[in-house]
Amino acid sequence: MCEPRHFRVDYAINPWMDPTRPVDAAKAVAQWTALKQTYERLGHRVDLITPHPALPDMVFAANAATVIDGIVLGARFRAPQRAPEADLYRTWFLTHGYRTVVMPTHTNEAEGDFTWTGDLLLAGTGFRTDPGAHAEAQEVLGVPVVSLHLVDPRYYHLDVALFVLTEATPTTRATIAYYPAAFSPGARRLLRRLYPDAVIATEEDATCLALNAVSDGHNVILPTEATHLAAELLARGYEPHFADISELRKSGGGPKCCTMELRG
Repeated sequence: MCEPRHFRVDYAINPWMDPTRPVDAAKAVAQWTALKQTYERLGHRVDLITPHPALPDMVFAANAATVIDGIVLGARFRAPQRAPEADLYRTWFLTHGYRTVVMPTHTNEAEGDFTWTGDLLLAGTGFRTDPGAHAEAQEVLGVPVVSLHLVDPRYYHLDVALFVLTEATPTTRATIAYYPAAFSPGARRLLRRLYPDAVIATEEDATCLALNAVSDGHNVILPTEATHLAAELLARGYEPHFADISELRKSGGGPKCCTMELRG
């Protein structure tokens, strides 16, 4: 995670961002701190990277790398405003003992568009990550990749349209939640085939970034407004935990955007 010490909205690179709308950086830090403390209270370790004053979106750590089995595939941002973040995160991994750190040749916004299910890497495209980055991820990470086409500009990254509730095991398939209208017809058919028992989110869920959630297989951290999805998850045996992300949402970010998951 990266503290939003320098968080602001100086430019607009997605439909959520409006540079004329006031941003309270101190409130953003407080909300981020509460999210970090929730992870720690639930027993998770949180590693930190130092924020850079010229990079207001560096708080959205999920976009900077994908890590599976200790192999790191870095990011190549589409927006030039965020491009310098990639090298700062690459340096962090190299100085923290990661031996295999590969920087991509294709545009790739990491866990923004790559979601690990335990046996498949679901990979979004349509707005940010190039389709060619999917084959590159498969080659670098050594896992099978399933491409999913996004069609709604509000849900420009996969991680605002879908998240994994429980990862697959050798004997069980993963459980996911997703918002069907964010995907092309073919991607919707594919998701129904792969995950017939998925939690189907509503437009109400999607518009408060409820799909930008983080699950450890039991505890699910999601935005405060996501009461409908929380009720669905509670009925399935999950334990929802709410996070106020009202300031961070002004850049189109939520709990998952602020969280890069380090696997191995």
